[in-house]
Amino acid sequence: MNTWQYVARRLVQLVPTLFGLLILIFAIARIMPGDPVRLALGPEATQEQVEAFRRELGLDQPLWRQFVSYVSGLAKGDFGTSIRTFRSVGQDMKDTLAATLELVIAALVIAVVLGIPVGILTAIYRDSWVDNLARAVAISGVALPRFWVGIMLQVSVAAGLGIFPIIGRDGGEVPNTVTGFYTVDALLQGDLGLFGSALRYLILPAFTLALPTAAQLARLTRASMIEALRQQYVLVHRAYGIRRSRIAWHFALRNSLTSVLTLLGLTFGALIENAVLVEVVFSWPGISAYGAAAVLAKDFNAVVGVTLVIGVAFLLANLIVDLLYGVLDPRVRYG
Repeated sequence: MNTWQYVARRLVQLVPTLFGLLILIFAIARIMPGDPVRLALGPEATQEQVEAFRRELGLDQPLWRQFVSYVSGLAKGDFGTSIRTFRSVGQDMKDTLAATLELVIAALVIAVVLGIPVGILTAIYRDSWVDNLARAVAISGVALPRFWVGIMLQVSVAAGLGIFPIIGRDGGEVPNTVTGFYTVDALLQGDLGLFGSALRYLILPAFTLALPTAAQLARLTRASMIEALRQQYVLVHRAYGIRRSRIAWHFALRNSLTSVLTLLGLTFGALIENAVLVEVVFSWPGISAYGAAAVLAKDFNAVVGVTLVIGVAFLLANLIVDLLYGVLDPRVRYG
């Protein structure tokens, strides 16, 4: 089986997984306590207005008929109407998804740049002061709540030093949006000033979201590198007089990255979910905050749509990780 056949088979396997997720989240959204129609119209609405709006949304139909109607619309690309914003859920997600993906991808880049090198250094200088200090910082990074870290950065770095903005996404509107990522679109337009402005708004929330992941990557990379440095081929290279740092970076690292890739694949979906606290603290207009508001408002269509989008992102991230296994380990590729 070649790579493209493997990818095609995995993509086909995503369909029943997503359909099962759709059934589960559709049922959970419907059995949540509270009346979404009353929440949407407010306490001043009359009972006749509530019943008319319920019929308009199709919520007076049996559950199975609501599900069939929703799946039929979903097959046409229609995620339904939000009872909170009174707009198309698809349009709402289109307006917010790019912001969250930009934040999550930036957080992953920061986590990899910080976590993997620290893990390698602590493995090379095991039990030294460098190792002890890095482990203490890593434990703190995992333990500290994201919202608390975000608030402390706002107080100390943004408000105290005035280096970065406190809240928001960008310093101005990005014309001719192509990808929805303000930093990427600014570069595509060749506007370095706009790129710098978008980057300044991105750094603090991305770092806040990345800190626990960077700490986990550092700890996992350290453990994997220590195990790799104990292997027989490392002893052979050391017997030939090759420097310890060169052995670690050029030989042991590649064999240590498979477990790190697994963590990254699992983390991607978790970061989208955990981004809600960061988006609320920094007033970042992303899909995670949109989904949290939809849950509070019992906005059925928005809850189901956001869950499906996050599920697709999670499954695709794991597919990419599986393909990268073959790049790092020829045994996986040939198998």
